[in-house]
Amino acid sequence: MTKLFQCKDVYLRRLVYLLIKELANSADQVIIVTNCLQQDINRTEQEMFRSNAMRVLCRIIDSAMLGQIGAPPPASLRRACARLTQRWRQTAERLIKQTITDNSPSVASAGLVSAIFLMKDNGDVVKRWANEVNNQVMSKSSMVQFHALCLLLQMRANDKMGIMKTVSSLTKGSAVRSPLAACVLIRKCAKILQDQDNLSDSPQMDFLEVCLRHKNEMVVYEAASAICSLRRATPSDLVHAITVLQMFLSSSKPTLRFAAVRTLNRVAISQPLSVTTCNVDLESLISDSNRSIATLATTTLLKTGSEHSVDRLMKQISNFMSEIADEFKIVVVDAIRSMCIKYPNKHRTMMNFLSSILREEGGFEFKKAIVDSILILITNIPDVQEAGLAHLCEFIEDCEYTQLSTAILHLIGERGPHCNEPGKYIRF
Repeated sequence: MTKLFQCKDVYLRRLVYLLIKELANSADQVIIVTNCLQQDINRTEQEMFRSNAMRVLCRIIDSAMLGQIGAPPPASLRRACARLTQRWRQTAERLIKQTITDNSPSVASAGLVSAIFLMKDNGDVVKRWANEVNNQVMSKSSMVQFHALCLLLQMRANDKMGIMKTVSSLTKGSAVRSPLAACVLIRKCAKILQDQDNLSDSPQMDFLEVCLRHKNEMVVYEAASAICSLRRATPSDLVHAITVLQMFLSSSKPTLRFAAVRTLNRVAISQPLSVTTCNVDLESLISDSNRSIATLATTTLLKTGSEHSVDRLMKQISNFMSEIADEFKIVVVDAIRSMCIKYPNKHRTMMNFLSSILREEGGFEFKKAIVDSILILITNIPDVQEAGLAHLCEFIEDCEYTQLSTAILHLIGERGPHCNEPGKYIRF
C-alpha cells in the first residue's frame, strides 16, 4: 500500500484512499499508512490529495489504532501501541484543525466533514475547535459554509441558548449565502417556532418570510414547507407560503409541482379553507403526466372541494383511475370516504363510484380499502346502508378473496334482518 503512494496518478490515488477505508475495520497494519496520509495532507500543490487524505485519516484513527485484531498482544506492545495511538491522535487533531481554516474550499470542507464524523466518539475534542468553525460559518464558499453550520449546530445540540444565539445571529442580514446552509437554518427556525404562541412577532418567522423571496427555488420551497408545518400557524400566517406553493403548481419542473402539491395536501388536512384558493390550479394537475402529482392533486381537491363540485370531481377522477397503480388508488379511496362523510347528501354519487371501481381489476389491499370504506360509510350514514349492502352483495358473487367475502357475509347477517326487505339477502 505504501508503495502505491509513490505513484502520482490521481485516479489510482483515489482508489488507494477508498481501499484504506475498506481495510481499516479488519487490518491491523493500517497505522503504517498514516505517514503517507500525513504527507498527502501537507502537500500544497494537489488539493484533491489533501482533502481526500484528511477524510481517510479521520476514518482510521479510531478503528485501526486501537489495539490489534486477534490474540491480545503482550503488555509491552500494548503500551507501545497506546503511546503511538496517542501521538497520532494528537497529530490528527492538529491536522484537522489546520484544514478547517485552510484557504482551499475543498480542503476546508474535508476538515469540517471529518470533524462531523469524529463528533460521534470525540465530541469533547471537536468542541475545542469552536472558534475556527464559527469563523468558517461566514465563509464565502457555499460548501464550506454549509458544512461549518452543520458542525456548529451539532456541537451545540445540547445547548438550547447557544443554538438560539447562533440562529439569531445568522438570520440577520445576508450572512447565509449557501442555499443548503439556508435550508438547515430554516429547519432550525421551524423547530424553534413550534414552541411559540405568537408567530407574527418572532424574528425567526420574519426570516422564513424573507426566504420566501429567495432566488433559489430549493430555499423558497423549504421556507414555505416550514411555515406550513407549524402547528400554531393561523390562516393569515400561511397566506404567503400558500401563494408561493400555488406558483410552483404551474412550474415546468415535476419536482416542484410534486413538492408543492404534497405540502398543500398536508395543509388541507388541518386547514382546508387556506388551500381552496389553489383549487383551479389543482384541477389542472389531475391530468398531469406524473401520476403521483395527479393523485395528490385529486386527494387535495377531495379534502378542500365544496359540495357542488363533487359530481365534477368524480367524473375527472374516473378518467384516470385505470392509469394509476393500486397504492395511488388506495389514497384516492381514502380521500373519497372522508369527503362522503363530510358531504353525506352526495353519498349516492360517491357510493356509485366506489362500487364501480370495486368491480374493476385490482389487488387485495385495493379491494380491502374499498370494502372498508363502504363499511365505514354504512356505519356513519344511515341512508347508505341498503345501497352499500347491495353493492357488497354484488361483489361477493365473484370475489376471489375469502377474507373479504367472510367480512361481508358477517355484515349481511348483522345488518340484513333490520333492512326493509331482509328476505332478499338470503340467497347471498
